[in-house]
Amino acid sequence: MSELVKKQVNDAKALMEKAIAHTDSELLKIRAGKANPAMLDDIVVEYYGTPTPLSQIGSVNTPDARTIVVQPWEKNLLPLIEKAIKEANLGVNPQNDGVIIRINVPPLTEERRRELVKKAKGEAENGKVAVRNIRKDANEKIKKLKSEGVSEDEIKTGEADVQKLTDSYIVKVDQLSEAKEKDIMTV
Repeated sequence: MSELVKKQVNDAKALMEKAIAHTDSELLKIRAGKANPAMLDDIVVEYYGTPTPLSQIGSVNTPDARTIVVQPWEKNLLPLIEKAIKEANLGVNPQNDGVIIRINVPPLTEERRRELVKKAKGEAENGKVAVRNIRKDANEKIKKLKSEGVSEDEIKTGEADVQKLTDSYIVKVDQLSEAKEKDIMTV
C-alpha cells in the first residue's frame, strides 16, 4: 500500500480514537446513581470575572458512593460554586456548610434510569455517527489520491482498511454503551 494511502488510514484511525474518547467522556457525565466527580466537569464558576472550570478552583472528591464534596481553594467562592451547581440543573441539591459544599446523589427511580439509558444510547449513536463521518471523509481523501498516481488496487485496499477500522470502532462504541447501560440499570 502506498505511503499516501497509509497516511489517510492512520489519520482516520487517530480521529476515530478521538471520537471514542469523546463518547466515553460524554457517557461518564451521565450519572448512574453513584457519585462521580465527572458529573461536575462541565460546571463553570465566575472567578473574579472569568468563567473558570470548577476543577481549577477547588478539589472535587467522592468520600462515599452517594456523596460528592467540593472544597474550594478560597472560602469566598462557596456561594458562587453553589449557585453554579444549582444552575447546571443536574437534579442534585448542593449543601453549603461554610467550609465545603456537599452534594448527596439521590438513588435513581426506575423511570429516571430508563431516561438515562435513552440519553446514553443517544450519546453512543452520536459516537457512531462521528466514526462513520470519519470513514466517509477518509474514503473521499483516498479516492482523490488517484489523481496523484495511486493505483486502483491500492485505493480499494485503503478503503477496505478504513472499513475494518470503522467496524472495530463501532464495536467499541457499542461496548461503552452496554457498560454504561448496565451501570445505570444496576441498583
